[in-house]
This record gives sequence, C-alpha cells and structure tokens, in this order.
Amino acid sequence: MVNRLWQMLLGWGAVGVVYHLTDTFQTAGTVLMPSVIDRMIPFSPGGIWLYLSFFIIIPLAYLTCPAHRLLWLRNAMILTALLSGMVYLLWPTTMVYPAFSEDSLSARMLSALAAVDSRQNCLPSLHMALTVLSVWALSSRHLWKTGLYMLWCLAIGFSILQLRRHLFVDLLSGAGLALGVGALLWRFMLITPSGHKESAHG
Repeated sequence: MVNRLWQMLLGWGAVGVVYHLTDTFQTAGTVLMPSVIDRMIPFSPGGIWLYLSFFIIIPLAYLTCPAHRLLWLRNAMILTALLSGMVYLLWPTTMVYPAFSEDSLSARMLSALAAVDSRQNCLPSLHMALTVLSVWALSSRHLWKTGLYMLWCLAIGFSILQLRRHLFVDLLSGAGLALGVGALLWRFMLITPSGHKESAHG
C-alpha cells in the first residue's frame, strides 16, 4: 500500500507540477470556439459532482489496479503531463467561461473550483486524459466491471462539457493523447507477474 501511495504521489503529483508551472509561465491563450456538440449540452453547475469524482477514480486506479500495471500508470501520467505541458507553453488556449448567479451548493462548489483552476491549459484536457488512463488501468476481463468504469469515464467527460470547463475538442485531444501514450508504454514496459507481456485487452 505504501508503494502504491508513493507511485500515486509521483505520477499524479507530476501532473500538478506541470499544470501549475505552465499556467504560471505561458503567454495569453488563444480563445477556442465551442462546437455544435458543445452548444447542444446546456450549462449546469449540477455537473460539479460527477466532475469531482475524478478525484476518486484516480486514487482508485492507483490503489486497486493490478500490481504489474502500477508503474505503467505512473509513467503514462507523467509522460502525458509533459507532452500536454509542451502544448500549453507553445500554444496556450482558453475559452469563454459562462457567468452564473445561481446560489446553490453546486454553484458554490463550481465557483470555488473556478477560483483555483487555470483559465488556460484547455487543450488537451488533462482531466479527460487522466480519467482515460485510470479506466485503462482498472480494466479487466470482467466486461461488466470494465463497462461500468467506461460509463464513469463518459459521465466525467459529459460533466466537463456541462460545466464548461473544457470544450469537446479538448476532451478529444486529451483522450487521444492518453490512448497514444498509454499504448506506447503498454507495448514497451507492461510485463505480467509471469514474465510475459500482457495483451492490450488486459
């Protein structure tokens, strides 16, 4: 358990360092425009709770994934963060964030999130990328369990759009980056306890 917590600190912690350093040193971002899909999803602060479940699925992945996937997950998060950070510095992006006056617990939570989160670092979405990597680490031969994790991932993605924290293109790029990095590292470093490389289907 201590090793798992340490790997989570290294992997997830590296993401936080890259995210905040790039936000500090980048120039003003290019404003991204919403797509048809973005406009189809109504803004609602109520999505904050699914959005925050991101902070459950990542520890869950580190603490319960198969032991031989632990270093893969850590390295995939670090590499994804570094590649995202390069984009954030070379081509910083932002978006038009909605103003809202609703006085509810959900709205207050969203306001608190907005106060501490970057208004840039939009593309690619690390929120989406890390969720994809976590679901990948948790996947198994039990299709019903993997299906539930995938539904959770989609629900988090929907909440990101619902809260207008990212646009659809940010989610696509984040998921694509995670899948690319994950597949590369899966091919070259993932070894099962028996000494054989694990198949892409876990």
